[in-house]
Amino acid sequence: MRKPRKKWSREVTEHSDALDLEPHVFEQDDPHEIARSLKRSAEHSNRRKSSPYRSAMSMLTFYVNRAGRNLPEQQKTVLEQAKDELRKAFGRA
Repeated sequence: MRKPRKKWSREVTEHSDALDLEPHVFEQDDPHEIARSLKRSAEHSNRRKSSPYRSAMSMLTFYVNRAGRNLPEQQKTVLEQAKDELRKAFGRA
């Protein structure tokens, strides 16, 4: 009998050493709310290794890349828009 494979990417998303994410943040349908949540998490983290902006953007990019084919096209669009919102939130746009 095979042991079920553990999804390391899910583990990283749920238990990141850099950010304490709000539950289901990447499942929201409002890019602005996703960006605000990531910004809050990044700014309150004492464990991140880079700037709040880089930590938040890295986590968002990681999630989009790891979800890959399993991510519905509509949600992928929302998450890509969240990147733009995150840039605006940090004054990078």
